[in-house]
Amino acid sequence: MNRSMIKQQSAARPVALPKYNLTQNGDHSFQADIESRGDHSYPNSPVWKYHADYLPTQPVLGSEEDNVEDETRHQYLTAQAQWDAVETITPGSSYKTSSSQFISFNEALQYFQTADLEEYRSEIQTSVRRSRPAAFWHALFGPPKLHKDLVEERDMFFIMGKYPFRNEEDVHNRVLQTIYKKLTGSRFDCSRFGDHWQEIGFQGTDPLTDLRGAGFLALMNILHFVMDPDTLPLARDIFKLSNHETQNFPFCVMGINLTRICLQTLREGCLNRECNLRQQVLAVINDFYVAVYLYLYQKWKKDHKTVIDSSHVLKGLLAMYCECHSLV
Repeated sequence: MNRSMIKQQSAARPVALPKYNLTQNGDHSFQADIESRGDHSYPNSPVWKYHADYLPTQPVLGSEEDNVEDETRHQYLTAQAQWDAVETITPGSSYKTSSSQFISFNEALQYFQTADLEEYRSEIQTSVRRSRPAAFWHALFGPPKLHKDLVEERDMFFIMGKYPFRNEEDVHNRVLQTIYKKLTGSRFDCSRFGDHWQEIGFQGTDPLTDLRGAGFLALMNILHFVMDPDTLPLARDIFKLSNHETQNFPFCVMGINLTRICLQTLREGCLNRECNLRQQVLAVINDFYVAVYLYLYQKWKKDHKTVIDSSHVLKGLLAMYCECHSLV
């Protein structure tokens, strides 16, 4: 029996068929009039618009045409279930939409505390190389030495500055995704590569290319900034300013440069007194990082700085914070 015959015979029976209307917002969901009477026989799908004439709400059992109709409906429901099982794909990427859990600073730090980092220990420079007279003057009038029991934690800081981002490491990717979601408010992860990274202030489609010179430490500083509930509002205010029409700047790239300032400041010994007082190194560095970004934010906003001023502002920050007498 062909489809036209089924249609004619179905039309001969007094059945109430639903009417579907396209919603105002332009999406392709349809609202059935039958919902008002509690009849949910038909799924809210545009596909049903094309099947409604052939699928009565109250079929008469036993007829040949109904068997055909039941088979058609079964095939549709099967196809619909298969379609619903397919995960949404992020536009412009080959990644499935998913949402990994946020990773805290402490959880990410545990990764480094348990990893084998010996190959990077020989690469770090923990102090400034000075001539003999300069070293003598520094010993007499410079900042105090770091307590011996804090040396290992200080070395960990410098090793993270040498440690590269590794695509195969789940912790590394979670740190990157956490930063992205915390700044943008997105609920879903994004592709490892793509223009979306420029939205949070990386220069290209791969954040890894910007991390040279500060290593994974740069991401750790930003992670702490956005995961601490006390500093997250400030991070978002700075991020908002970084997207200003005229005063915009690359948020993450600027943060990477501030990590370099932190490295040099610790290398100069300018934070030794505070570290000794608090018996911590990483916590002091994280607080110092936020303080430097706050100062930059206020100066940038007040003086109407633009991205053209970036180099001059960063050089000024480095000179100011590496003057040890201002910090001890």
